[in-house]
Parts: sequence; C-alpha cells; structure tokens
Amino acid sequence: MRSTYIVRRLLGMIPTALGITLVTFLLLHLVPGNPAATLLGVRATPAKIAILDRQLGLDKPLYEQYWLFLIRILRGNFGNSLFYNAPATGIIIGDSVVTIMLVLYAAVLSVLIAVPLAVLAATHKDGVSDQAVRAIPLIGMGMPSAWLGIMLILLLGLKAHAFPVGGYGSGLVGHLYALFLPGLTLALGIAPVLVRSLRSSLIDSLEADYVTTARSKGIRERRVLARHAVRNAIISSVSILGLQIAWLISGTIVVETVFGLPGIGALMVNSIYRRDFPVVQGITFILAVCVILIRLATDIFRSLLDPRVRFD
Repeated sequence: MRSTYIVRRLLGMIPTALGITLVTFLLLHLVPGNPAATLLGVRATPAKIAILDRQLGLDKPLYEQYWLFLIRILRGNFGNSLFYNAPATGIIIGDSVVTIMLVLYAAVLSVLIAVPLAVLAATHKDGVSDQAVRAIPLIGMGMPSAWLGIMLILLLGLKAHAFPVGGYGSGLVGHLYALFLPGLTLALGIAPVLVRSLRSSLIDSLEADYVTTARSKGIRERRVLARHAVRNAIISSVSILGLQIAWLISGTIVVETVFGLPGIGALMVNSIYRRDFPVVQGITFILAVCVILIRLATDIFRSLLDPRVRFD
C-alpha cells in the first residue's frame, strides 16, 4: 500500500514539474527585446547575437525550443554558463553543498530551539512561561531574515567576536562554526511556527487518555512527557517542519548573500546580475523540484511515524 501511495504521489508531481519547466523556460523569453542582445549587453554585435541565438536555440520556433529544453532537463543539462563558460549543471552542483549543509544545520537548530520552548509552554499552560513563549512567534515572525542576520553579525560577530561574520571555513568543524550565524538566522525565522504548532499538539497530547493511563500506572512525569506526549505531538508537527524546510531553501538566497557564503543563493543573485540565464534557469528548476520532493518526503516520513495515516 505504501509503495502504491508513493508511486501515485510521484505521478501526481508530473503536471507540477511540467509547470515548473514552463515557467523556467519562459524566464529567458520574458526578457524585453532580443534575449541574446540583452544577455550580451554592451558586448552585443550582430555576429555575436547570431552565434548566441544558435547556442541557445533562439532561432527555432518557440514550441521547438521548449521541447529541446525539456530534453536537456531530462538529461540534467541546463546548457553552458555564459559567465563561466562551463556546464551550468556542474557549477550548480558544486555550490549546492554549502546550501544543503546550511539548510540541514538550520533545520536542526530550529528543532533544538522549538522543542524545549514548546514543552515549557505546554507544561505551564496559561502561566507566565506559556505567555512568554507564545509572544515569541509574534516577534520572530516579524523579523526579515536580512535584518536579523545583520543584527547577529553586529552582536555575536563584531562585538562579541564569538563567530565569524562571513566565509565557509575549512573542515567539518570549521564549516559548522562558520555556518552557525547564518544557520541561526534561518532557524529563528522558522522556529516560531514550530513552537506554536508543537505547543498546541503537546497540550492535546497531555490531555489525551493514553497520557492519563500512563500517569495512573505511576510512571514518572518526565517519562510520560518524553515517551508519550512529546513523541506523539512531534508526529503532527512533522508536516509543519517539512513546509518550513521547503521555505528554508528559498530563504538561503538572502542569507547566503548577507554572510558571503558560496552557495546556490549567492550564485543565483550573482547570475542574475551577470545575466547568466542558463544558471538562473537551472537553479530555479532545481529549487522548485526540491520543494516538491521535500513535501513528498515529509508525507512519507509522517506515515512511517504514525501508522494511523491512511494511504488511500
């Protein structure tokens, strides 16, 4: 049943993926005027424009261009970078390592922040602690990631000298150290949503019959909280976490630029300035597909945690 569900979900992704390819394809054709002339800028000459038109397939009918674009995507080929004069796919893959590490780091930090705060709020419902924790989302959700990143740089980087304000470091420990501030910036952006969701689920779990039964058996409160309440509450928050991780992918574009990280986000911004549309198209398509796959992985993971989830 689970394998059938996964296959159905994958088939359901095909129309969405085709829509993504269409939007990605149109990025180049939405440029005013001749796209080749716009890409070349001041270097544009009739001969260079004609050469670039042939390289990009812009001399063919629009439907044929789209068909060739689909074939290239299926082969993992987004064309050659106009700036680096190298395959765009290789450039994107090379810079994706930083982004993947940053997203995973931010996701872990957000969970480490959200779980203790949610437990504190749920176990002191309507108390001072609960009111304080419930106020945090209102503050955190109103902070732009760029502004928050700059504040962390000023406070923890330049004043406290606790963390580097840019760069990627060297070695695993160096990477984790250098990525702490950008990871924390992203984590603080999604942690408020996780706190609210997990707090609500915990309150429901603590009032459930299975928790009452566990307490009546004389099981310690900490064990009841950890093995029964928190465990079941997390299941319902997995979907929220998956959505937030998908949001993190887009959030890295701003954060990587603020902290000077050599990731996909910075590559995207630089490629837009350089009019390197093969790279922009490739990044746009890959990020969109990643969001879809994360949604699918979230549903599957939730079904593994909760056998009550139906697949029909």
